[in-house]
Amino acid sequence: MADKKAAGLPRKTYEKELLRQQTELVKLQEWVRASGTRLVVVFEGRDAAGKGGTIKRVAEHLNPRVARIAALPKPTERERTQWYFQRYVEHLPAAGEIVLFDRSWYNRAGVEHVMGFCTKEEHQLFLRQCPIFERMLVEAGVLLRKYWFSVSDTEQQERFRRRLEDPLRRWKLSPMDLESITHWEAYSRAKDEMLVHTDISEAPWYVVESDDKRRARLNMIAHLLSSVPYREVPPPVLELPERPASTGYQRPPRDLQTYVPDHAASL
Repeated sequence: MADKKAAGLPRKTYEKELLRQQTELVKLQEWVRASGTRLVVVFEGRDAAGKGGTIKRVAEHLNPRVARIAALPKPTERERTQWYFQRYVEHLPAAGEIVLFDRSWYNRAGVEHVMGFCTKEEHQLFLRQCPIFERMLVEAGVLLRKYWFSVSDTEQQERFRRRLEDPLRRWKLSPMDLESITHWEAYSRAKDEMLVHTDISEAPWYVVESDDKRRARLNMIAHLLSSVPYREVPPPVLELPERPASTGYQRPPRDLQTYVPDHAASL
């Protein structure tokens, strides 16, 4: 992996392939909409593993009415009394929709378990119920894809350092994120146990090596596209109409409205 990262992926090569893939994602979206397919894509991994950046590139050119991102905050007091999967079920797609889970029900297998936010009994119950829950989704016709973004400890630390120094990305860091450094091995054990129980044939896990963000994005999107049997749906034929002749409308005087100052003129 280190050799790949050292070699790097030229930006022009990356951007050209990303644009091609995003064009295919639009075709995938239109097939999902037209066919009434329900597609769920789960993004999991350690903090700073590159999930958010990949989700951003996947959704960049998609219609938010068709493809939406589900990034749930911590559960409310009421949600804590519900069946664990209940709050996630509310965000599952209807026919013709795509949902990208920026973290998912697997919070219980990771951060909740490692940081003590759930009991051992709740954690074990999750590991027993999760495969059943996911089999139910697949049996109901949902296309479920699960990606684990794998980042090394040294690369994670470097990304944390860059975020601390960058005022535009400082918001991405929380005390909980930084605690993950001191709990590296605990998270590793939790991830290994999670995969043992939930890497099922109906909904397997796909691991994305993510020390190189560009490669990770392209590899993940390429796999998603190859795993869904979509086809290009011909778009409706549209024609730009002729603008009708004026019927005498006159715009009100500009001084009757308040305009945003022309800040660009001062640059």
